[in-house]
Amino acid sequence: MSKKILITGAAGFLGSHLCDRFVSDGFEVIGMDNFITGRESNIEHLKDKPNFKFIEHDVTEFVKIEGELHYILHFASPASPIDYLKIPIQTLKVGSLGTHNLLGLAKAKNARILIASTSEVYGDPLVHPQTEAYYGNVNTIGPRGVYDEAKRFQESITMAYHRFHGLETRIARIFNTYGPRMRLNDGRVIPAFMGQALRGEDLTVFGDGLQTRSFCFVDDQVEGIYRLLFSDYSYPVNIGNPEEITILDFAKEIINLTHTNQKIIFKDLPDNDPLQRQPDISLAKKLLDWEPLTTRSEGMQITFDYFKGLPKERLYKKEHKDFSEHIKR
Repeated sequence: MSKKILITGAAGFLGSHLCDRFVSDGFEVIGMDNFITGRESNIEHLKDKPNFKFIEHDVTEFVKIEGELHYILHFASPASPIDYLKIPIQTLKVGSLGTHNLLGLAKAKNARILIASTSEVYGDPLVHPQTEAYYGNVNTIGPRGVYDEAKRFQESITMAYHRFHGLETRIARIFNTYGPRMRLNDGRVIPAFMGQALRGEDLTVFGDGLQTRSFCFVDDQVEGIYRLLFSDYSYPVNIGNPEEITILDFAKEIINLTHTNQKIIFKDLPDNDPLQRQPDISLAKKLLDWEPLTTRSEGMQITFDYFKGLPKERLYKKEHKDFSEHIKR
């Protein structure tokens, strides 16, 4: 009998790639999403698969799944500043109420649950690189706090269920991930730079550009999450690429990759924007025998080819997500 897995946030960037992996491995996959930030087109290719079922549902409401359930991957959440600054309450709710609902479902079904945490739990870190033992430097009342604190609470309630109920839990602290199916307008640096380059616009760098990031290709991220799910470790594990680069140098890489001659312009740094972000993946190497295999040049070429292949109306249309039906309360 095939194992059944529920993947929330299934129509999102990372969630849809996880659906691909588990469908291809023969799992009975139930995808769940309310399309607040996800796209139906991300999972359209799975609709005819006999081992894939989709349920449109908001996980902040009671979640019901018929029959047996063996695994849950909780990836439902806005994940980019442009989204969670527009829907702050919904971001907090999916990390709190949504996680509570799914932990309750996991308990009722005796299922193992993996939650998608984030490097944002470290805030603007005072320790570099960041290890799982670092408690973070987070502004709870800043504009980014709605996402940071939602994820920190998510980790806390997950560990409470693990300790009090003996629930099998896994926590992935996900660092910047990129690849096909990212949204051009999601506010993150890779689609922003690539979209600007393809439209012939100057590349916008915030601050002096000396802040650092590290980027993990989506296939590597999925493999790390997959291995973590089937490990026997219940505490947080960093999953990301430790190769660090400044945003200014990265902008120059994008100009070279896209064969454009755009200028780099500078704007003020947003509030609480982290100045350093680099994972220490020693634990993942030891526990999961995992580390990223895709070079940045390889991954960026694949990602650029994806964006370049989008219809021109997608490239030039300023996509503003309509959140009106989700912000009634």
